Amino acid sequence: MVHAGAMSTASAEGNGSPVIPRGGGRDAITGAARQIFAERGYHGTSVRDIAQRAGLSLSALYYWHPSKQHLLATLIEESTHDYFQRCDEALCDAGDDPAERLRALVGATVEYRVSHRVQSNIGTLEWRNLDPENRERLDGLRRSATRLWADLIADGVARGVFRCREPDDARRSIVAACNAVAQWYEPDGDITPAELAERYIAIALRIVDDRG
Repeated sequence: MVHAGAMSTASAEGNGSPVIPRGGGRDAITGAARQIFAERGYHGTSVRDIAQRAGLSLSALYYWHPSKQHLLATLIEESTHDYFQRCDEALCDAGDDPAERLRALVGATVEYRVSHRVQSNIGTLEWRNLDPENRERLDGLRRSATRLWADLIADGVARGVFRCREPDDARRSIVAACNAVAQWYEPDGDITPAELAERYIAIALRIVDDRG
């Protein structure tokens, strides 16, 4: 099979689609898949639709992804790892104080949901369309996210910084609120991402009953 990068330019020039840089086939495919999944949903999208949007042939797409299911799982996995990296970077700069760490985690989550709305919504809305094998594999990432929030709040409670009586309910409320931002936020609205993050940080601190 011919490498996607080697055939992308030729296929694009032949049908009037945008010319894909050599070696850029994979990025073109994932970008096209994100767009169409967001527009039509997983079941409303075909592999041919993705290939056409990317300006590539079907054989080029199958070089990188053997199926539409594989592509969906890849998108969710990559966006989740990207989110974790943002959280790790924020927490590294937050120090040891539980309140400051919660501020950092909420801020990083809201910023990511605002700046990566399509990726976030695919991860939320299309999760149900993963096959059992991929769902089981990616469930580990979800459990890691749960532990990240749970451990932070538990530490705050243990140290007397947070006084919430139901830490698990507090965690679920905060995470659900932050994740939902991707579904309603409008970049052209009357609130900036930084202002939105500060609002949600204040909400989160109230939920955990921060003593400060």
